[in-house]
Amino acid sequence: MAGLAAPTAATAAPEAGGAAPAPTVEERRLDGEVPREILRRSGFGAVAPAFARRLGRADSYREARAVVAREGAALWRRAVDRVQGRGPARGDLSRDDDRPLYWARLGMTRELRTWEPGFGLSERQRAALLTELERTSRGQTDLRLPRGGHGKGVKRVLLTGFDPFTLDRDIRISNPSGAVALALDGTVIDTPDGPARVETAVFPVRWADFAEGTVERALRPYLPRVDLFTTVSQGRVGRFDVERTNGAWRGGFPDNDNVSRTETVPVADPASQPQWTTTTLPYAAITAADTGRFPVYDNTSVTEIPAGGDEPVVRPDGPTPGSTAREGGGGNYLSNEIAYRATLLRDRLGLHGTLPGGHVHTPVLQFGAGNTDPATGAVTDPGFVRNRLDIVAQTRAIVGVAVSAAGAGRD
Repeated sequence: MAGLAAPTAATAAPEAGGAAPAPTVEERRLDGEVPREILRRSGFGAVAPAFARRLGRADSYREARAVVAREGAALWRRAVDRVQGRGPARGDLSRDDDRPLYWARLGMTRELRTWEPGFGLSERQRAALLTELERTSRGQTDLRLPRGGHGKGVKRVLLTGFDPFTLDRDIRISNPSGAVALALDGTVIDTPDGPARVETAVFPVRWADFAEGTVERALRPYLPRVDLFTTVSQGRVGRFDVERTNGAWRGGFPDNDNVSRTETVPVADPASQPQWTTTTLPYAAITAADTGRFPVYDNTSVTEIPAGGDEPVVRPDGPTPGSTAREGGGGNYLSNEIAYRATLLRDRLGLHGTLPGGHVHTPVLQFGAGNTDPATGAVTDPGFVRNRLDIVAQTRAIVGVAVSAAGAGRD
């Protein structure tokens, strides 16, 4: 999997503009009652129509690219500001909610995907605009690390979250890792090892984006400059897990476009690809600390095909030599894959021995009692909000413990 460079205004091939493609499976869910309610009750319902109007005034690819970059970045900043309590509280949906960003972004990508400008737009140009919109609206171009070196001044932490997923099971779903990313972006955590500035981004739940290198493109410029990183996603009910080992296997569970992939994780230079990568987060300190109401576990279990074998075996204490991955501690879906890719990138950059990094799974974000049926349930309730706020607060505390323990380990 080579990194795919998106064409720019200067380099895009002057192909004839064809008919605009149809909306994706993910974008078509916007027509449901629940997404419309979330957008209306958060004040984000006007985002996509306003974007369409501004895009419609562009009379060249260059102007369109500028509109996309500006509006994508504005959406990310608006979502962060809303969660962190800045600006007016439009609508009655609680400010900690990550879902307005998700559905507003899909509204924008649908407008861009189906746009047919008078000047003509090649497939490569449209793809480049969509990539720009994805990157800017996910905070991937807004990572502002403070100056300094390792162990000097303010510590630098990079944290990533995910979009909601399993939307065909319950379209109301929120992803606490996305809420964590919005709540912590640009914030400072005071730790016994000094202040830590957190910068965040979110990623899609789509196999194709990962195969095309979205994780590596976003993280490669920053990993050499941070003091700690953690990818975060939603995991099991009632518990946090620090995943000890990540596996090089895609298990096939459908993504947000209902696409399935069962294969070895596709990466650049597969000849040197390991079957397993490991966390360098201070898991012992994290699991020993009192960070909140949910227990936190050091999860060492994996599923492997042993060397010389042909059937998967669960190993509670990690992989055996020469085995082939079938599940990391975090499974074989995109949460395991982002952990695998980020830690493999860490290792390929020569940072394994110096950079603490790995994956944290949050508890499943559950609706409150009496609101569990997606067919009849409300989009929010007090228990749902309380659970999300508790998960965000505990993740923040876990990051603080990790920064402090990692700093102590360097002393």
